Amino acid sequence: MEKKITISQLQEVAAQAHEQFKDNTDGKNADYIPYLANINPNLFGISICLLNGQVIEIGDTSYRFGIESVSKVHTAILVLRQYGAEKLLKMIGADATGLPFNSIIAILLENDHPSTPLVNAGAITACSMVEPIGDSGKKWDAIVSNITDLCGSAPQLIDELYKSESETNFNNRSIAWLLKNYNRIYDDPDMSLDLYTRQCSLGITAKQLSVAAATIANRGMNPVTQRQIFDPELSPKITSLISTVGFYERTGDWLYTSGIPAKTGVGGGVMGVLPGVMGISAFAPPLDESGNSVKAQLAIKYIMNKLGLNVFNGEGVAIE
Repeated sequence: MEKKITISQLQEVAAQAHEQFKDNTDGKNADYIPYLANINPNLFGISICLLNGQVIEIGDTSYRFGIESVSKVHTAILVLRQYGAEKLLKMIGADATGLPFNSIIAILLENDHPSTPLVNAGAITACSMVEPIGDSGKKWDAIVSNITDLCGSAPQLIDELYKSESETNFNNRSIAWLLKNYNRIYDDPDMSLDLYTRQCSLGITAKQLSVAAATIANRGMNPVTQRQIFDPELSPKITSLISTVGFYERTGDWLYTSGIPAKTGVGGGVMGVLPGVMGISAFAPPLDESGNSVKAQLAIKYIMNKLGLNVFNGEGVAIE
């Protein structure tokens, strides 16, 4: 059975979501990173990229915000491109920690591996794995080039955010050296941490994230640039990683209520992947207690539920 949805329906429901939640004042900006605390809390954008390359945009979709932890998906893809699925599983893992994104306890409990590239420990390990080993400049070029491939356009480093992150990343410094203690970091720990901090400080737009999500949904082909970015067989691996831990310890609740694998970041962005159908993203700075954008969650849930879309439905979807 195939569900049919028109583009005009999708546009209408996305507009409804924006109108319904734009005045929501729940949550607050991340305040442990000074730069993020000062972002306008009223910013709100929704972007949907279809697999034919068409992009639906509502609100502040061209505003560049800190990509933060959504970047973990992009660098996991880079490591998959460079090493393959089996090595990522062996060197990092693909399991949920059930603990917060920056947990040190998770490393102590599972010292044989960092569990997943989508929490801080695994993401720092992923940055250490990026080739070429030992060359910070070339590793950084590879990280940015990969994100550019996925988004169809380049991100821009937010220098003030990078400085702010670097001055407050004490917990992540502990994680990097604890990984070194367990031989689960594969390049210089300080270099790897700096690369991770820089990638989290990249400025990205909601539109760019929806294109990246659609590239995953489209089995590695960017629907806007029409370039094959990664091997099609990696797409379900990436989606499974997002499904497992995209909302950290709240991932089960998110999937139960939204029906779409999605990755969140404390910059206010959420990126969702509906395989074979579309990529969706939403951005709004105020976060809930778990560090996830309140309005972005509400908007994506509204769109998914209003249209009856759900990755677990077992039905095909055609957007016409």
